[in-house]
Amino acid sequence: MSIEDLERFESEMELSLYREYRDIVRMFSWVVETERRFYLANEVDVTPVPGSGGDTWFDVRLTDAWVWDMYRPARFVSEVRVMTFRDVNVERITHAEVPDTNELLS
Repeated sequence: MSIEDLERFESEMELSLYREYRDIVRMFSWVVETERRFYLANEVDVTPVPGSGGDTWFDVRLTDAWVWDMYRPARFVSEVRVMTFRDVNVERITHAEVPDTNELLS
């Protein structure tokens, strides 16, 4: 497999993942972004946990989630737990801001 073939394959996988995201985003209420992953979820609970030495880490629990990862065979998961010392961004999805799939195709 050549470098061009690999790049084409990855580009097609990314486009496919974007199309899946575009088709399902309206099913979810929250967007959650961590250092390693991007999620859509219907329930989110972020708990700051004080650690030893004054460091705080975050226990993030998602229910009814979708994971942005083109290498996962199954992106829909019922529960996700993320434990991180890094930033966690949680935003409520305003569906009025999400274009309808038909709008994107025209």
